[in-house]
Amino acid sequence: MTETRAFGSWQSPLTARAVTAATPRIEGARFVGADVWWGESVAEQAGRTAVRRRTADGDVLDVLPPPWNARSRVHEYGGGAWTATDDGILLFVEKSDQCVWALEPGEEPRVLTPADHGMRFGGLTWQSGQLLAIRETHSGAAVPHRDIVRIALDGSGVTSLVDDSDFLAHPALSPTGHHLAWIAWNHPDMPWDRAEVRVGRLEDGVVAEWTTIAGEDSSPLQPTWADDDHLLYADDSTGRWNLWCEHLSAGLERHPVAPADADTGGPLWVLGTRWFARLHDGRIVAVRTNGDDEFVLIHENGAVEPLPVPVSAEICVEDVRGSRVLLSGASADSPAGLWLVDVDRPADSVLVHGGPPPWGPGWMPNPRAVTFDGPSGPVHAFDFPPTNPDFEGPDDERPPYLVYVHGGPTAHRGGAASGRIAYFTSRGIGVLEVNYSGSSGYGRAYRERLRGQWGVIDDEDVAAAATAFAGAGAADPARLAIAGGSAGGWTVLAALVNTDAFAAGISRYGVSDARALAADTHDFEARYLDGLIGPLPEAEPLYLDRSPLSHPQRFRVPLLLLQGAEDPVVPPAQSEAIRDALAERGIPHAYVVYEGEGHGFRRAENVVNAIESELAFLGAVFGFDTPGVAPLTLS
Repeated sequence: MTETRAFGSWQSPLTARAVTAATPRIEGARFVGADVWWGESVAEQAGRTAVRRRTADGDVLDVLPPPWNARSRVHEYGGGAWTATDDGILLFVEKSDQCVWALEPGEEPRVLTPADHGMRFGGLTWQSGQLLAIRETHSGAAVPHRDIVRIALDGSGVTSLVDDSDFLAHPALSPTGHHLAWIAWNHPDMPWDRAEVRVGRLEDGVVAEWTTIAGEDSSPLQPTWADDDHLLYADDSTGRWNLWCEHLSAGLERHPVAPADADTGGPLWVLGTRWFARLHDGRIVAVRTNGDDEFVLIHENGAVEPLPVPVSAEICVEDVRGSRVLLSGASADSPAGLWLVDVDRPADSVLVHGGPPPWGPGWMPNPRAVTFDGPSGPVHAFDFPPTNPDFEGPDDERPPYLVYVHGGPTAHRGGAASGRIAYFTSRGIGVLEVNYSGSSGYGRAYRERLRGQWGVIDDEDVAAAATAFAGAGAADPARLAIAGGSAGGWTVLAALVNTDAFAAGISRYGVSDARALAADTHDFEARYLDGLIGPLPEAEPLYLDRSPLSHPQRFRVPLLLLQGAEDPVVPPAQSEAIRDALAERGIPHAYVVYEGEGHGFRRAENVVNAIESELAFLGAVFGFDTPGVAPLTLS
């Protein structure tokens, strides 16, 4: 029998520590021999990325033991920090020196690349007996030099294969090793604005000449060889990231592969992300996103077969072998996990790691896709209502809601409940995740609605969604809070100064000063604001007007600020400036800074503290008890 208790004060077994432990952060996976290997950020070990393996007997063992930490800083966001040879040699980027190391079974790691030369490596991939990577060299130039390289496993050196652009990704060797395909783009574009697929002829192991075969006015992704004469890739030239096949010897003739009104592709924030793969028999597995994700099998005749798999959001195709696929992702009742799926027997999927939480599915909210009318068109979101099998709210009370804003701003949140979401919904606090204009997962036109309008349309969208949602009776309009990190933190701050939709805000390492961001941020995003706001110096008045810090008099509601002390993307000065403005105006606030953290929190104690601080802040602002969580004092 359920007990009636005020929303926000429900008792829950979902502690912040349990939520953190039950939500693994998968950092790539692949088949190695008879085992499955995967990377995982281990919060209990200071957030280091371990590489682990699951044997055929089901045992889970560390391949990369502490204190080693497989993490790349190429493009700052990294990705592809490890791979492995077929016979079990681990190849990884060590975070502390950004060198590539090799670890053979039973041996100590040995370094393969030179140290102290300003080099970083990422996007590691083992192909045809060769280790390829993206190298980023910092030498004091405004734009670091980047090239695709081959790294000798005997430590004899690093060979540059090709450069010729500001940014590079997805190197792919043809089956015979005669050609190399890759993705390239240049400032001021981001890879989801404009990029190119290039194919180069290899001569003596390096690219002698290359040709652009797709892109320039679109953003292709993930070149993958079907054979020496046919190249698969995703491209959004029609408005959606769909698959294409290029016939190289037929005068670069291309044709679509099972086109759909959905995206097989997404923003290339980290290296090595994969949305599709070709199986050994010519069939293709692919993720299709239109709000939620769908996993499909594309037969050689073009027939498309949706596959019932345990994941429905944030799906990545990590590796394939035969008819088997490694998928990472989440679903309504599994916050995060890694699954082994045989496409010929998808119902027999095997959980490798993560999956359903220990507290059971009854505590996970059932997500509901919702759409609202915004000033610029429809606004997509997912509603996660308060969910607790032991409690219900009073009939005459509507629940408080936390409106989540993803970062990026070019990113996407699917309809999958995370442990963090369930932490709040199990206590009687609903969560509304808004994919505002500029989000991926709804086509190029939806993404480009934010072009030149960051700080205008994004906060209009979240305010319109929250107001309409509360107006329909689903939430208490007086207890709406908005929360987000990084670019999502910008939208939080902008919504607080430009609208009156929210009674409180939570900003995690949020941007407050666009000019400072343009001056201080790293090279990958150094020209990002050209498209989001406008090029400097011509657009400087817009930067000033859009920046929340330019309007301290408009802050009216309590605000929680969470910040990493070593954040290279959004430095602490951004949050500190907001803190000082709030203090000067006497606005209730709290500022929590975490030593040793960068852009996002990885250490268990800090992740736990941040989650508990958010709940305590909501309790302090909205006037409900927070059992098991210490109160938060606002200045």
